[in-house]
Amino acid sequence: MLKKHSTTLHGHRTSITLEDAFWQELQRLAGQRGLPLAGLIAEVDDQRPDGTNLSSALRLHVLAALKTEAASATSRQTA
Repeated sequence: MLKKHSTTLHGHRTSITLEDAFWQELQRLAGQRGLPLAGLIAEVDDQRPDGTNLSSALRLHVLAALKTEAASATSRQTA
């Protein structure tokens, strides 16, 4: 289910609409890196191409991170 989440991004409040699973993964990824969630969101925001929706960029960031983790786990198992 989609849910609106509010955060502060570059000094101003913004709302992001994401499924709970993506929001939870963003929180986990931020924790792994020792970043506040707003810091991770700001990084994704800074790197997203012009015209790209922030919610979509966050979903793609989560997907890329999960794919990297899965590839890492696979290579450890085969080593």
